[in-house]
Amino acid sequence: MGDNLEAFLDAWPRIQEGILTTVYLTLGGAALAFVLAIILGVAEGARPVVIRGTARFIVEFFRGTSLLVQLFWLFYVLPLFGYELDPMFCGILALGLNYGAYAAEVVRGSLAAIPAPQREAAIALNFSPWQRLHRVIFPQAWVQMIPPLNNLLIQLLKGSALASFILLQDLTYQIEQLRRGTGDTLFSFGIGLVLYFCIAYVLTLIMNLMEMRAKSRLGVGPTLREVLSLRPERVDENVGVGR
Repeated sequence: MGDNLEAFLDAWPRIQEGILTTVYLTLGGAALAFVLAIILGVAEGARPVVIRGTARFIVEFFRGTSLLVQLFWLFYVLPLFGYELDPMFCGILALGLNYGAYAAEVVRGSLAAIPAPQREAAIALNFSPWQRLHRVIFPQAWVQMIPPLNNLLIQLLKGSALASFILLQDLTYQIEQLRRGTGDTLFSFGIGLVLYFCIAYVLTLIMNLMEMRAKSRLGVGPTLREVLSLRPERVDENVGVGR
């Protein structure tokens, strides 16, 4: 056990670099996926058949093909046609396209779930289509989007482990190097398990805070200040008087 700890401490600087690579891939892929999800999710609900059909085709294509195959195409096949991508950019692009397609369905479903009277009220107020989406529909849909988007974010984090196949020295790659150095699979991948869990937990906390803020803006939940306050809620002294 002492030898394993010594090997881990020696490998820790490289593991930190792997953690940073994984975080870059996760955040970059998540940012791209979110942008694509909004564009494709809104386009899937558009009236013109061409726009709706194109968005649907893109979503089904990237949902229906393997992330690993997409990575290989971007990194190994495109150079055959004269387009060579940086490994980090390639990883972010593949993660963003793949998970953006899944997230687009979350956006589409959340927007469609807004009751029709809300839309009719916005039309009655003479809101433009952009104003209806930005000021009425999207704020309500955003609250519904966050929990499933949080699940997809954690899935994206775990999917980033495939980046080791395109020569990126991410956390999974560094953990494998630790296993080869120690010869102890249980110890090495146990370390990897804990580190991935810590990253996922931090991301979940951030998404939970975003959900609280979104709910508070709609008046259906406490504000972040109330949640983070250490002071207990004040009880009305008049409650119960005379009973």
